[in-house]
Amino acid sequence: MNPNIELGPALQALIRRAEQALDAHLPDAEQPPVELHRAMRYAVLGGGKRLRPLLVYAAAHALACDNGALDASACAVELIHAYSLVHDDLPAMDDDDLRRGRPTCHIEFGEAMAILAGDALQALAFELLAAPGAAPDTQTGMRMLHALGRACGAEGMAGGQALDLAAVGRKLTLAELEHMHACKTGALIRASVQLGALAAGADEAALAALDRYASAVGLAFQVRDDILDVEGESAVIGKTAGKDASADKPTFPSIIGLDASRARLAELTTIALDAIEPFGTHAGLLAELALYAAHRNH
Repeated sequence: MNPNIELGPALQALIRRAEQALDAHLPDAEQPPVELHRAMRYAVLGGGKRLRPLLVYAAAHALACDNGALDASACAVELIHAYSLVHDDLPAMDDDDLRRGRPTCHIEFGEAMAILAGDALQALAFELLAAPGAAPDTQTGMRMLHALGRACGAEGMAGGQALDLAAVGRKLTLAELEHMHACKTGALIRASVQLGALAAGADEAALAALDRYASAVGLAFQVRDDILDVEGESAVIGKTAGKDASADKPTFPSIIGLDASRARLAELTTIALDAIEPFGTHAGLLAELALYAAHRNH
């Protein structure tokens, strides 16, 4: 597989769709409070892979569904992701000054405004997902809100970040490392797939298969991130290369080595692709995203 794999035209079109929806739903930059709204837009619209919105659309495509209601879920998961990055980059957390090739939100707008921007982005995500038309029916809508809330909280991203902070300088087992990343990164990736599937009317068997796929892709994404932290260049990956190692944070290469990390990445990709076989050709976008997560160079 080409390590410089890029997304095909269908997924590129969906990125543009997500970008347009995000731009439409974010507050206008000139609307008071201006500095807050500018910080929100800066955090969301400054590039990014848009993997989570793409997973929403691709999961629905696997069920032969594509409608405008998916945009609410796609925006919701990306707003949550953006808020988490803003807060993770803060000096009290990962203390990063570079994100997506630009100064981080707190460097550009100050720490207080970055915290408020993250808070507002999280609130907006749930506002969009709770809006009329975002779900096929009320019961499904409640299930979608529950899935997103769980992915954000102590059993998801917040819990994963807490485990990450506690792990600095410690020697984790592989199982502990994988659990940490299943919370910190994997939970929102799983929620993205679940939201797309629920919006498309998936039954329980389809949801289970798609969750196996999402769990594998979420972990593969992190393994690849850890490999890029060792091998990547800051200008290409859009953040500070080698920062995890310098901060003495546990990573897959530091625990099992680069070769074993690459082998685990291949194993996870196979698990993901096997999980979506029952969906046949409709799962083409999901398959492309699994390969992209495992072989991207940024």
